[in-house]
Amino acid sequence: ICSFSVSSRMQNVGEQGHMALLGHSLAAYISVLDRERLRKLTTRILSDTTLWLCRLFRYENGSAYFHEDDRDGLVKVCRLVINARYEEYASEGYAVLSSKQPVIYQSASGRPGLGQHLCSQLGLPLSSLCTVPCNTIFGSQHQMDVALLDTLIKEDIEAGKLPLLLIVNAGTPGAGHTDKLARLKDVCDQYSMWLHVEGVNLATLALAQVTSAIMAATRSDSMTLTPGQWLGLPAVTAVTLYRHEDPALSLAAGLTCSQPVARLRALPLWLSLQYLGHNGIVQKIRHATALYIVVFFLSLFLLMVASSGGSVEGYCAGDKEVLDAFNRWLGEQLVQLVPSSGVDVVELEDEGTCVRFSPLLTAAVLGTQQENIEELAEKLAQLLPVMCSTMCLRQDFREETHRHSPSLAYIQDLSWPGLGAVRYEPQTEGMDESRRKQELEKINTELLKKLQDLDTDIVFSTGPEFGTEEHCVFIGMVTEDVDVSELVDTVAALGRDIEESGRLLENMTEVVRKGILEAEQQLQLANEEKLMEEGMLRQLPLVGSVLNWFSPFQSSIKGRTFNLAAGSLDSTEATYSTKAQTEPWVPLTLYTSCLSVVSKGQRLFRRSGAGSESFSETSSIGQAEDAEESQESSLHTPVEEEEVTSEERQPEGQEAEPSGR
Repeated sequence: ICSFSVSSRMQNVGEQGHMALLGHSLAAYISVLDRERLRKLTTRILSDTTLWLCRLFRYENGSAYFHEDDRDGLVKVCRLVINARYEEYASEGYAVLSSKQPVIYQSASGRPGLGQHLCSQLGLPLSSLCTVPCNTIFGSQHQMDVALLDTLIKEDIEAGKLPLLLIVNAGTPGAGHTDKLARLKDVCDQYSMWLHVEGVNLATLALAQVTSAIMAATRSDSMTLTPGQWLGLPAVTAVTLYRHEDPALSLAAGLTCSQPVARLRALPLWLSLQYLGHNGIVQKIRHATALYIVVFFLSLFLLMVASSGGSVEGYCAGDKEVLDAFNRWLGEQLVQLVPSSGVDVVELEDEGTCVRFSPLLTAAVLGTQQENIEELAEKLAQLLPVMCSTMCLRQDFREETHRHSPSLAYIQDLSWPGLGAVRYEPQTEGMDESRRKQELEKINTELLKKLQDLDTDIVFSTGPEFGTEEHCVFIGMVTEDVDVSELVDTVAALGRDIEESGRLLENMTEVVRKGILEAEQQLQLANEEKLMEEGMLRQLPLVGSVLNWFSPFQSSIKGRTFNLAAGSLDSTEATYSTKAQTEPWVPLTLYTSCLSVVSKGQRLFRRSGAGSESFSETSSIGQAEDAEESQESSLHTPVEEEEVTSEERQPEGQEAEPSGR
């Protein structure tokens, strides 16, 4: 399954993808040309690619920096701004930063770890990083709070710091929201700050119709693009477009390179853009945006459960962790069922675990089509009712499990996406801790096997692979028509039967041991009695045979037979007198109870037939009594009929002949 899911989500490499891969091989061949020809060719490739990207994404008079790590362009931009704002930085280095500490501002909804990476690469302390919270009252909860940003900048200026750069999002990594770019640009102009934009929504700048919120990104000082994701091009570099008039500072910051070989990084993208053309590029981005109507993420799932009419009491504590587990399960199921859709699971600060569908990031890579989206919606419609019903029944499952205490113990595991977990607790009085653990593991392992053998669509397992709970039975998702009471009753009854079966086996072992000792004692007594009755001469081999021939001796010593079922040592006299082996009847209550549980488990625990078919202890005992009566009738009735028939067949006045004639 793992190999299938991985291969099914591999990048869809079409002809344009092969063209990009060909660019890497071609770059290696071009690098061996003589220096002058290499310089001219790389300059042409770099200038053409920069011009095409600036025109395509409406970024006039821009320069381009091509980089493998999509964070590297922002690092180089920060160095450019530091060189521009600190005139003596080129000669004095980081010493000039101590007079006015630079401050880099980023959104709380930005890429995790991006600010820390910048400080690490630039040699700045983490105090130079300021994370601006998002809106809490007005607007989207994933957009930067502009008013609060203005307040933070004023406070830093009063503290003698230098506001250096602001990082904003045109499509946050988690929820895909766009900051108020126009207002943020005005704030940056007011305080002479550099504005850098990144995000997946920048791809829509290539379309004919662009929203004003995204169009404001063209006023920024720099932006980072990832055309490889948007166009489905493998191993293509990211691009940072920027505007700056001093080429010397750009060279000092590393945004331009004098080495011709380094400029060949743009060759795979250059070939791909040539192959696709303007119309092909726009078509791919338009196709992805057309799929955007199915964007969703589930964070307030508890509201859905409440609206379904289920019982949600008891979820005040830990309900967020439960919802995260259910949403994580939903995302993983959708990834396996519809791998070409490109859905994934993301963690948001306020909402928690959510399911994200961002076709601008995945549609071109995975080749997502409209039928994949329709299949995704269909699978989602199938999974949501199961999630709702399971969430509703979790509390009922907990209460039913507590009702069977102390034989059943409810296991609280908020990270389990299912009905819940339960452990059967056997009676372990007088056992040491090691023996108790062995008994607990043995019974619950056997209980899990028996539950898995039942003909039901409910999944029973040992729980998460790296879970902390041991020797438990974890129950997965269930539908709304599942009878939780019957399910828990079955678990309790199966566990009890397994425990009693183990004790019966232990008791039988003890009975056999005692029976052997008793048999040895009776055999010894029988030998002594035989010696006293027959005398010493009859024990001699030759003399005894001759003496028995002349004077036969009828011994009064009877044989013995050991009855395993009854655990008793009986005489064989009845066997030899009736010429048939007879056994005392043993109740089969335990076996009948187990059989009843299995047959009821095959009913799929459905509530529709609970009135007449649900398993209960009373019905189990009643079935056992019926079995006893039927077995008694089968043991005694045929004998009585045979006696009556034999008497009727005898002529009047005659006695029946012995059956042994």
